[in-house]
Amino acid sequence: MFIGHFAPALVAAARPKAAGLGTLFVAAQLVDIGFAALLIPGVEAMRIVPGITAMNPMDLHHMPFTHSLLGTSIWAMIFGAIVWFAAKRKEAAIGAALVVVSHWFIDLLVHIPDLTLYGMPPKLGLGLWNHPLIAMPLEIVLIGGAFIYYAQRTWAPTGNRRLWILAALLAFAQAADWFGPKEPAYSLAVPATMLFAYILLAGTAAWAGANRQLAVPRTA
Repeated sequence: MFIGHFAPALVAAARPKAAGLGTLFVAAQLVDIGFAALLIPGVEAMRIVPGITAMNPMDLHHMPFTHSLLGTSIWAMIFGAIVWFAAKRKEAAIGAALVVVSHWFIDLLVHIPDLTLYGMPPKLGLGLWNHPLIAMPLEIVLIGGAFIYYAQRTWAPTGNRRLWILAALLAFAQAADWFGPKEPAYSLAVPATMLFAYILLAGTAAWAGANRQLAVPRTA
């Protein structure tokens, strides 16, 4: 799962007193941002094993600090505290923390067993990466439904042009992830590419959501 992780961010951003869309895009991929950062010094580790799953050649064999449920929860609490300190809104902090935690549960659907509860076995994962005809439509439904939800519940004085640019960028990123060339072996290019993608998407989301406001419900 890649852009499907942003679905909870879009839903949360349409709530009153929510954090900004850019902040919530960071929240949605925070544990993967942390994973990429921890790969560089070797604190967490992965391998490229072609064929390990039908859709993804990454063997994510050591990521106890980011992709355990306990680790994800700690990242969520820290990020929620940062949002509360910056925004002084309890609703924004809680929403951002929940978006961080959502990452683990979405990963649980698609990963082969490489997730943990607290960094030790058992390893968990339902393995939908081995079933593209399920995983790919699921990703499209998640992000498409969330985009519709966000677009219907917010508006911008300048229209939806920025939002559709964000949608196009997400579609391009997902297509590249699904159909683009894969790294033949692990190198620092892998975490560098991950970090670049997350920064670009979060920055575009911040720009797209900057002038959007909650729609006022129509009265009878």
